[in-house]
Amino acid sequence: MGMVLTWSELKEEILSLKAAGKRIVFTNGCFDILHVGHIRYLREARGLGDILVIGLNSDSSVRRLKPWRPIITELQRAEVLASLEMVDYVTIFAEDTPYELIKLLQPDILVKGGDWKKSDIVGSEIVPETYSLPYIEGISTTEIVSRIINTKDTNNSS
Repeated sequence: MGMVLTWSELKEEILSLKAAGKRIVFTNGCFDILHVGHIRYLREARGLGDILVIGLNSDSSVRRLKPWRPIITELQRAEVLASLEMVDYVTIFAEDTPYELIKLLQPDILVKGGDWKKSDIVGSEIVPETYSLPYIEGISTTEIVSRIINTKDTNNSS
């Protein structure tokens, strides 16, 4: 089971793990309503190295990206992510991007979902390896929430 750490706690862990020869994979996102797309993505990301670190958007940074979200609070999202077998560490960032966090941690591998072009992935210029993993069509938090709203609206209008 993974751990939720502050940036400074995580930096110490990463230094120790790198000294032991571990390859650190970093990814980031909102992970608002966890779904099968997230699980497949995180499993594949973890397979690229030895340790998977997630930079989790804080509630305030999610709101700047998606004004009507998050649905789940940052501490609950962090706890859920940390409970996944493929996740080693979770840390929360409040900035618009994880650039400063990536710069601090210096991971070996940077990963985002396939809806990102490598050239647009924040931090790709400072991390040795960057991957854009395949996106699973039709599976996203936005689409799930939209289906819920549309189902609710349809049921209320009858």
